[in-house]
Amino acid sequence: MEFVHADIRRPDDLVIPKTRFDLIVDCSAEPSVLAAYESGPSYVVDTNLVGSVNLFDLARRDGADVVFISTSRVYPVAAIEAIAYEEAPTRFVIAPEQAIRGVTSAGIGEDFPLEGARSLYGTTKLACEMILEEYAQMYGLRYVIDRCGVITGPWQMGKVDQGVFALWMGRHYFKRPLSFIGYGGTGKQVRDFVAVDELADLVLDQIGRIDALPRRVYNVGGGTASSLSLLELTQLCEEVTGNRVEMTRVAENRPSDVRLYITDNARVTGDLNWFPCQTPKQTMEQLYSWIRENERLVAPLWS
Repeated sequence: MEFVHADIRRPDDLVIPKTRFDLIVDCSAEPSVLAAYESGPSYVVDTNLVGSVNLFDLARRDGADVVFISTSRVYPVAAIEAIAYEEAPTRFVIAPEQAIRGVTSAGIGEDFPLEGARSLYGTTKLACEMILEEYAQMYGLRYVIDRCGVITGPWQMGKVDQGVFALWMGRHYFKRPLSFIGYGGTGKQVRDFVAVDELADLVLDQIGRIDALPRRVYNVGGGTASSLSLLELTQLCEEVTGNRVEMTRVAENRPSDVRLYITDNARVTGDLNWFPCQTPKQTMEQLYSWIRENERLVAPLWS
């Protein structure tokens, strides 16, 4: 095995002498929804769109299989915000009756509407999905697309705009302040999350069976069982660390915020018998243990 440091935005970096590729797993991206708002669109487009197309062209050259790690952010913000919901004591909940296709109490499925704005991050990833489908049709490539919800676990350097579960645990560990931002500052907005090792297990299974799998999109996430509101996440971090932190409440929403997103895993479970097994507490305990074991490394980020 050889590690090669390359920039996917530069096609010449991807031409390695005497090397041909059988498989490309594309999980490279600028994952921050706010990045394009803060620094302009060029970096996001160059990384997420141009970079991935360069990888697809490499797959075309070598006839390689492709596993593309996409995102739940391909679904439009307005459509997600239009999901009927109820307000419980600690979270927002998907209502039993819905007027929008592709959403049930189990979460959002692959047939959820795609019309509308979704953030430049989500747009670049959706564009890549469509381009990969065209490459497959034109050049016979085999592929799988995984639209992932929040991914978390050890070695995630969480920030305010990306990696919220790692950020929350890190701030609690080092007793640093946090904020409930948006939706009245209640902390009731909900996201599901999948542990990175469980996602890796799925990808390995997909690679092993890619010749038999249909070329299709899978929504992949924690589902209802592995979902938390920010308020519930705060309570869980307090339980795991024994620490409480100062919490600021900001009522105004940020661009592209969503009230709740939960993944319906029915398709990936049906095709591959995959479903997340770790509980939220187990995942947060893993994050806590990793931070404790690597305290000096991560302290500059969170303390």
